[in-house]
Amino acid sequence: MLFRYRLIRLAMHVVRTILLARIKVIGREHIPAERPYIVVLNHTSVVDTPVLLITFPLQQWRFFAVEKWRYHPVFGPIMAWLGAIYISRGEADRQSLREAMAAIADGTVFGLAPEGTRSYSGELMAAKDGAAFLAHRANVPIVPVGLVHCDKLFHNFKHLRPTTLEVHIGRPFTLPAADERVRAKDLPAYTHYIMVHIAALLPASYHGYYADSPALAALLAGEDPWPVCEEL
Repeated sequence: MLFRYRLIRLAMHVVRTILLARIKVIGREHIPAERPYIVVLNHTSVVDTPVLLITFPLQQWRFFAVEKWRYHPVFGPIMAWLGAIYISRGEADRQSLREAMAAIADGTVFGLAPEGTRSYSGELMAAKDGAAFLAHRANVPIVPVGLVHCDKLFHNFKHLRPTTLEVHIGRPFTLPAADERVRAKDLPAYTHYIMVHIAALLPASYHGYYADSPALAALLAGEDPWPVCEEL
């Protein structure tokens, strides 16, 4: 399986060079030495997943992908080859969640964007609760990642301008009270908790829906954001 990732990483480096892109990684030391763990990230471009595959250690991944990509003549086979779990309209169903849980239980790293779909403005959108549900059930470390300038890559390339793609990797964290049974009414608080950890890694211009979040303000001030999330 790792042969596939070596091959794809080589191809991605070639494409990166063609697109005049360089990658700057901040916080590489925060990547856990042991698996499994879940990577959560903001989603602004089709290059988000390739950037993760290039910057993280060579390892097996599983990740959610929107159903429409299953039938793409180029990306469909590649994504399936690399372990995509297809979902409809950004919402994971029971079968896809079971498949994701089984992959994590086997020690596989899982990547997902809690927003469920791409933000064309580059700003964070209100996230869906599927990521929080999966993270709570899996009860493994969560590694937040903030991607900067991926949304500008193709625009810059059209004008033959280079782009520095920034990958900000935060400290791993776990969800509070992860040993308790999750209830549907608790999921929005967990979702908000996950998203402010991503937002804290991004410039203010990317904060979008979470720009005025008291939980984000608490986290940026070095305080625990969870009590604020519970009150939202």
